[in-house]
Amino acid sequence: MEEDTDFRIRFSSLCFITDHVGFRGTIKSSPSDFVVIEIDEQGELVNKASDKPVYKVTKVLPEPNNLAKKAKVDLQILSFEETSNQEVSTLAGSSSDDHNFVPCSEKEDTIKDRTYKGEEESVDVLGSLLDEKTNELLNQFACDIKEKWDSKTELTGPSPEFSLGRILDKNQRATLHSAIRQKFPFLITVGKNCEIVVRPNLEYKELCHLVSEEEAFDFFKYLDAKKENSKFTFKPDTNKEHRKAVHHFVNKKFGNLVETKSFPELSDSADNPNVVITVRFRVKAHKHWKRSLLECQGRKDTYTAFTLRKENLEMFEAVGFLAVKLGVIPSDFSYAGLKDKKAITYQAMVVRKVTPERLKNIEKEVEKKRMNVFNIRPVEDSLRLGQLKGNHFDIVIRNLKNQIHDSANLRERILEAIENVKNKGFVNYYGPQRFGMGRKVHTDQIGLTLLKSETVKAVKLFFTPEDLDDPVNRAKKYFLQTEDAKGTLSLMPEFKVRERALLDSLHRFGMTEEGCIQAWFSFPHSMRIFYVHAYSSKIWNEAVSYRLATYGSRVVEGDLVCLDEDADNEQLPSSKVHLVTEEEESANTYAIHQVVLPVLGYNIQYPKNKVGQWYQEVLSRDGLQTCKFKIPTLKLNVPGCYRKILKHPCNLSYQLMEDHGIDVKKEGSHIDEATLSLLISFDLDASCYATVCLREIMKHDF
Repeated sequence: MEEDTDFRIRFSSLCFITDHVGFRGTIKSSPSDFVVIEIDEQGELVNKASDKPVYKVTKVLPEPNNLAKKAKVDLQILSFEETSNQEVSTLAGSSSDDHNFVPCSEKEDTIKDRTYKGEEESVDVLGSLLDEKTNELLNQFACDIKEKWDSKTELTGPSPEFSLGRILDKNQRATLHSAIRQKFPFLITVGKNCEIVVRPNLEYKELCHLVSEEEAFDFFKYLDAKKENSKFTFKPDTNKEHRKAVHHFVNKKFGNLVETKSFPELSDSADNPNVVITVRFRVKAHKHWKRSLLECQGRKDTYTAFTLRKENLEMFEAVGFLAVKLGVIPSDFSYAGLKDKKAITYQAMVVRKVTPERLKNIEKEVEKKRMNVFNIRPVEDSLRLGQLKGNHFDIVIRNLKNQIHDSANLRERILEAIENVKNKGFVNYYGPQRFGMGRKVHTDQIGLTLLKSETVKAVKLFFTPEDLDDPVNRAKKYFLQTEDAKGTLSLMPEFKVRERALLDSLHRFGMTEEGCIQAWFSFPHSMRIFYVHAYSSKIWNEAVSYRLATYGSRVVEGDLVCLDEDADNEQLPSSKVHLVTEEEESANTYAIHQVVLPVLGYNIQYPKNKVGQWYQEVLSRDGLQTCKFKIPTLKLNVPGCYRKILKHPCNLSYQLMEDHGIDVKKEGSHIDEATLSLLISFDLDASCYATVCLREIMKHDF
């Protein structure tokens, strides 16, 4: 079939990094031949029984001994969690060497009492959430910044920063943000993907050029307190130009939050009046903040964590079935990653608005659908994509044979292949399941149309039928012929949850541009973004093939390399990515396993060599030369990331078996090689694909 050939070409044209011969075999003969077990961020397999809450804290990077500890105090958190992957806190807090400046009016709220209480709380919080080593390093970082500023030494080069690592509990993150602002007003905290990074607060330093450090401290503390109907007053000032500069600074930096006004002091002479600048929260902004905070405090959702075991079942189908049984919607489920269909998979999940007791009540019904739910327990928050350390695989490869025209000993070929990949790694391609197993339309094609805001075309691609005569494809064919969403609903099988959700919305809103936008919102955000990520993944696969074909294993000028050996796949901050210079190429400073390539998005840099030019040509080819990778109509933002081009399997072990399961003797008489099977087990980092690793080992496309 033509489409099938095209599908295979997409993957058979990809590169290899190793040069062994490989062997042939069959994977996924049955779901039990391909077992996937998620590894949580604590390094535990999720199929193990557990009574503890899921994903509370995590190992802090990059400091090897930094370990976030559970909070020992119960503080009221006055800052709220990020609404996207990026969270930035620019409000500074208190320092033990500062004293509060009291505003003029005795009737106005002041922050004097909270100054010293805040200091005590910030010390307690930092001591309870961070281990001693991290706390010490944070204090040293703060002292270094303060000493340089006090000595009038300018900070050269990139802004220095200190990472507290990834803190998984959002309440702990909020507490740490606030506590650091309280103790070190001259620092800011920046959060991204649960990592907290501390940097100098350049706005604090800028304000210190205009007013005293005491006033700068009090001003940032006032902003952090956000007390209703409160005001802050700078010290009296007779210099009009200076007051104008202070007005300009405050309104430029914080104009969306506060407003400033000048008032003469009543006791001053009319000839040379002392004038004070008063800062108040804007009424709308403050009320909106207060309402949002009260809503967050008053609305405490129930979250229940569990481990899902499924067999030969697509994940979205499994989630749809659970949603129906529990009376919630698919977007109430969160998970760390997608799993194979033709396999037995174990993964952590969290469902919102469902109690543990309610979930336990459907255990028997779930079993009828080739699923099991266990390790059921209450937790405080949902999961996010990528919130896992990796996956463990137990795979059986059957019908082992030599490559065509290869007469070498099969056992030696297998040993050579495994050791080669174990030592050299494999090209870190996205696997075919990333793009769907359809023959005519792949998920990346839908993602491209969404990036171009062609929502009607995206819907039609979604409903493009395969050349199969079954109820699903007959329903799809009917829809493309008639655009009759209601009639197609009556034909579409109940288990096709995504198709039915889209059809239901199209029936309500119509097959117009606006109607199709509304229809895409019937999918949860994680599913909408999945299609866009599929397109980015396809381009990355092509990019790494071009990179290896052009430069091989050499690290050349203009390459991007990762400076953090322990960084997670696809979780590399830009600060850890470095552009290779001509001198570094000549000195062979970096190795190929450090090279990364960008996954498309609005917040990435491209290589400064032929590979970077290739990216621009591909974007132009696909009509995305002006794409910002933000789709406001679908509420999709794609910041992009960096992905290492090579990866290594960990904890790799294997054994050869006869098909009936008896181990093959390592020495001895000749055995009929056609009866051999290989049981291979290994761990891969998150977002790495076992089928891609096996492809490198076997030199065989599946």
